[in-house]
Amino acid sequence: MNNSAANTGRVLWAGLRALLVLTVLCGVLYPLAVTGVAQVAFPGKANGSEIEDANGKVVGSELIGQRYDLPLKDGEETPAPDLRWFQPRPSNGLGTNSVNTQYSIILSGATNRSGDDGAETGEDGQQYCPAKPEEGTLCAQVTDAKAAVVEDNSVPGHTVKPSDVPADAVTSSGSGLDPHISPEYAQLQVHRVAQKNGLTVAQVDQLVADHTDDRVLGFIGEPRVNVLALNIALKALVEKG
Repeated sequence: MNNSAANTGRVLWAGLRALLVLTVLCGVLYPLAVTGVAQVAFPGKANGSEIEDANGKVVGSELIGQRYDLPLKDGEETPAPDLRWFQPRPSNGLGTNSVNTQYSIILSGATNRSGDDGAETGEDGQQYCPAKPEEGTLCAQVTDAKAAVVEDNSVPGHTVKPSDVPADAVTSSGSGLDPHISPEYAQLQVHRVAQKNGLTVAQVDQLVADHTDDRVLGFIGEPRVNVLALNIALKALVEKG
């Protein structure tokens, strides 16, 4: 009986020592080592890829998108976009930030709707959205979003055609938090942003060109524009006069 109790005690003590050692190694030393290496080698990425404005204030992350909306009015369920700024991809998951000083994430996720939701089959066998798609379908959402993009970005002397609207202007990303838009969507917004901010089209066009990132390593992904970085540069240009 005594031997059995002693053996049990030794096993428990050995297990406790292993628990303590592994806790220190895996729960303290290893995280500290990884954190230290990350802070030395990749401080920006380790701290969330933060983006600062011209005054050195952190206004967001280059990895997570933001919305640029007007203050919500009485009776409104969805705020209207602030058309002074470049707009991101449509999504209900982006935090609101109309002046680059507030930021909050609401949710992350896609619509989970299939590409042919609300579509009809044409004579060629392809799927097309009808002229008046059923309300609540993906086709209806895309059709409404395209009409809004055309209306918002058509200014005196420059009319946007429905065929000019790229896919990322009317569809959200899988996460709903994509911080980038395509150069095509950024270019589509140039005339409206210039008109709303009293700038020339050439000035805004150059901003887009300066903030267009090429494919990673020259072949991975697609060219893209970080909306937050672009709007920070736009704000600085407007303030400069």
